[in-house]
Amino acid sequence: MSERLILSTRKGLFDLRRSGANQWRVAEKHFLGSPVSISLRDPRDGALYAALNLGHFGCKLHRSDDDGATWTEINAPSYAGVEGDNPPVLKMIWSLEAGGADQPGWLWCGTIPGGLFISKDRGDSWELVRSLWDQPSRPNWFGGGFDEAGIHSISVDPRDSKRVVIAVSIAGVWETADAGASWALLGHGMRAEYVPPETAGDPLNQDVHRLVRCAAAPDYYWVQHHNGMFRSTNGPDAFSEITGVKPSAFGFGVAVHPKDPRTAWFVPAVKDEFRYPVDGQLVVTRTRDGGATFDVLRNGLPQSEAYHLVYRHGLDVDESGDLLAFGSTTGGLWTTENGGDEWVCVSQDLPPINALRFV
Repeated sequence: MSERLILSTRKGLFDLRRSGANQWRVAEKHFLGSPVSISLRDPRDGALYAALNLGHFGCKLHRSDDDGATWTEINAPSYAGVEGDNPPVLKMIWSLEAGGADQPGWLWCGTIPGGLFISKDRGDSWELVRSLWDQPSRPNWFGGGFDEAGIHSISVDPRDSKRVVIAVSIAGVWETADAGASWALLGHGMRAEYVPPETAGDPLNQDVHRLVRCAAAPDYYWVQHHNGMFRSTNGPDAFSEITGVKPSAFGFGVAVHPKDPRTAWFVPAVKDEFRYPVDGQLVVTRTRDGGATFDVLRNGLPQSEAYHLVYRHGLDVDESGDLLAFGSTTGGLWTTENGGDEWVCVSQDLPPINALRFV
């Protein structure tokens, strides 16, 4: 069971350590007062990365090679040199993922405005993946919650590091089989209610909120979509919708059990312009049978006047599959050590939580 949890928040990077059953303490704080959009601890060499979104001062990227004792600012991805009528500008670093075990130093970075970058030297330099940026469909990519498209989900195939699947809001699901040299638009089976009915099934129109895959069964995917929940048992191009889920099929985060692909968790909310828990009751929904049925998990969670929203990176499960955590936009943090049957509030006084990870 993991002993460490890293929170990327509106007011810094918080490093928590487990001190007992469902007990966590803040061990370190970094960049206090600065918005951290995403962070990563590279499992290959232990390096820590933190992406800061400093508004007028731009996006910054930092790396620590001594587990957070000291930090070095490294180059952030840049759109410098990309031409166009409206040259793109980096708005946010939205996702950071390590390459495969056979790719030392490789990092993948997803950004707003919808560009994917790769580094092969631990973030010292970055290259825009032009094969994706120059897709003929690019003019039809558009923003969901943000004004421009963004890449929030990056999944490296544990069997073949050259195969990478990404999800874009809004431009669907894409896969490369050759480490980014070429791309295929996939994601068939999902639907979009916000476009004309005749284009609802177009893979390019899909607003994927979050995409995850099971580590032990890498062809099994779960998606939290703007229009509901979807899953695939046969790769990223054969999705089916899961309907009838109460209290809601809308949300942002999804986590899949690392060993059991049929088990997944979601944090539901009221859809569209509202975006708060249904009836002010904070719950987590869990399926253990591939989406056929769902448990509504509320033990230990606030059930009255609770208006916590959980972002797409705000829910995570550790390697055991029993320990989960989720953090909210109002600074609440909850953990469970039995798969969600019982939750414990770690804090309700943290800054708004953008993302969290077990490490």
